[in-house]
Amino acid sequence: MTPGGGSGPMKDCEYSQISTHSSSSPMESPHKKKKSVPKRKWEVFPGRNKFFCNGRIMMARQTGVFYLTLVLILVTSGLFFAFDCPYLSEKITPAIPAIGGILFFFVMGTLLRTSFSDPGVLPRATPDEAADLERQIDIANGSSSGGYRPPPRTKEVIINGQTVKLKYCFTCKIFRPPRASHCSLCDNCVERFDHHCPWVGNCVGKRNYRFFYMFILSLSFLTVFIFAFVITHVILRSQQTGFLNALKDSPASVLEAVVCFFSVWSIVGLSGFHTYLISSNQTTNEDIKGSWSNKRGKENYNPYSYGNIFTNCCAALCGPLSPSLIDRRGFIQPDTPQLAGPSNGITMYGATQSQSNMAAATPLLQSEPSITSEELPLPGKTSLSGPCATLTLGQPTPPSSMPNLTSDSGLTDIIPLKEEHEGHQFLTPEEAPSPPGMLPSGSPITHSHTMHVLSLASQDSLHEDSVRGLVKLSSV
Repeated sequence: MTPGGGSGPMKDCEYSQISTHSSSSPMESPHKKKKSVPKRKWEVFPGRNKFFCNGRIMMARQTGVFYLTLVLILVTSGLFFAFDCPYLSEKITPAIPAIGGILFFFVMGTLLRTSFSDPGVLPRATPDEAADLERQIDIANGSSSGGYRPPPRTKEVIINGQTVKLKYCFTCKIFRPPRASHCSLCDNCVERFDHHCPWVGNCVGKRNYRFFYMFILSLSFLTVFIFAFVITHVILRSQQTGFLNALKDSPASVLEAVVCFFSVWSIVGLSGFHTYLISSNQTTNEDIKGSWSNKRGKENYNPYSYGNIFTNCCAALCGPLSPSLIDRRGFIQPDTPQLAGPSNGITMYGATQSQSNMAAATPLLQSEPSITSEELPLPGKTSLSGPCATLTLGQPTPPSSMPNLTSDSGLTDIIPLKEEHEGHQFLTPEEAPSPPGMLPSGSPITHSHTMHVLSLASQDSLHEDSVRGLVKLSSV
């Protein structure tokens, strides 16, 4: 850039580039989006359940009896395979331990499947759904807001010609579907609720009833199998060494026989009872309450029975398995998502921003005057062109590195910048002036853009009647 005239030669005006790189700024941190790990639904599940393996395993909170069931099955079966099977496989047939092993693994598989699965829990109503249901109840009962609400909360549906009442659950805020009931131990409404079984540590409902039935049925076979061959083992040994010596030689067989003897009656009886329920397509809850009669001609006949034992068994054991309704491993959707703040850093005096962005981020600058390069031209000097066309000015504070730069009243009294040598004068980010109200005094000014300082000519090149100097700060 060459001077266009004047009393003396004007030195070339250059930009001194100061690049300040920083990863963050003081005004940027409050607007950053807070990263939070989303929670899964099982972590805030309202029922009284325990979850393991990131929500894959679901059980009731009272699991002490379940561990007792595991211990009895494992100990009894382990003693049988360790002390009885070697002798029986040698004296009778090797198929005995093989059949016992198949029954054992089937029992353990069905037990764990029953205990660790969702029995058919119904999701609770959301606040909006509950409020809408309350309005529907008010309209149906003819009650106005704030008035008396009639106590009955039931609906009636017709299933196979039989009227079935749907009861309202005050805990889950829903009308329970047919055959559903609220478990007081798990605090959940369970679809096709049968009963809460402490031996498996879970409710028995629509989604795990078939596994529960196969568990008790296979456990009955395993208990009878172990008891029968333990007695066979003791009899064979007593024929060789006598009864007392046989008991001394195999004390584990005595323990197995005692456990199986006291267990087989309850297990076999329970299997027979559930076989009757499956054949008539009833649940334990319905049978205890006496809800339905097996005879088709009576008024309270069972509307869920197909009228055929084989069809009822196939519907209960071989039908499609319904999916879980609670989606316990799904993520919780945030109610109020946090919006990310502006990513362009702080808006400050001299930053490379448009006038609107600067005014939006810094409202104090909207009413302050602005000076352009055309309003204060240099005599005999071409106007500056480029990105420094508009500059918003406040009342800058003189930096400590420029002792001869003072501030007078008004914008017309601008102090010249005297150069003592040929080099250029550099301003650090700490020395750059800041408008009032932007940053506190002494705070470091950091941003990710580039600041430029215009080095002017000496005072002799300026007109005597014009302003005594110009310090121009701009950004590109």
